[in-house]
Amino acid sequence: MPRARTLTNSSSGSDEINISPLIDMVFILLIFFIVTTVFVEETGVEVSKPQAASAIDLDKNSILIAITSNGQVVYGGKDVGIGGIRSTVQRLTSEEDMPVIIQADRTVPTELLVRVIDEAKLGGAMSVSISTDDMK
Repeated sequence: MPRARTLTNSSSGSDEINISPLIDMVFILLIFFIVTTVFVEETGVEVSKPQAASAIDLDKNSILIAITSNGQVVYGGKDVGIGGIRSTVQRLTSEEDMPVIIQADRTVPTELLVRVIDEAKLGGAMSVSISTDDMK
């Protein structure tokens, strides 16, 4: 005996859209953007930088060291002092060569600034620059 086929009306079924693949795609994009984002590292202290007419932008991937007006040498929000600069630079440049950028307050004595530059170079920094504000 032949079987009879039954046709169903397509309008009687569910007309909902399956959004689970869309949610999966959104999570994959979110993970992609989180992994590929470059985070800007700050020194953790505010300094009043001097102005320079020859200021240029440097690499985002660099070591930022700040010297405050009261003589503190700060990296990553922690006071490392002059003695901690060399080891910090050695540790950070062991995997990849990065320039050192010093954000010195305009009232910092030149002797302290030169000592910080020397310690950074002795730590293996490929280049040492001083951060300034643009002259306007």
